[in-house]
Amino acid sequence: MPQMMPMEWTMLYIMFLTTFLMFNIMNYFTQSPQTPIEGKKIININKMNWKW
Repeated sequence: MPQMMPMEWTMLYIMFLTTFLMFNIMNYFTQSPQTPIEGKKIININKMNWKW
């Protein structure tokens, strides 16, 4: 298809770019974030004072 005009190539590029971006945006925003059920976890820290 090298006989196409350059304006048609740019329109084709813009069309594919917009469809690609719309597909990615729709996939990004349709996924709902997972909320943790347990809430906040308690981290136990054992502090040891070493005597050398």
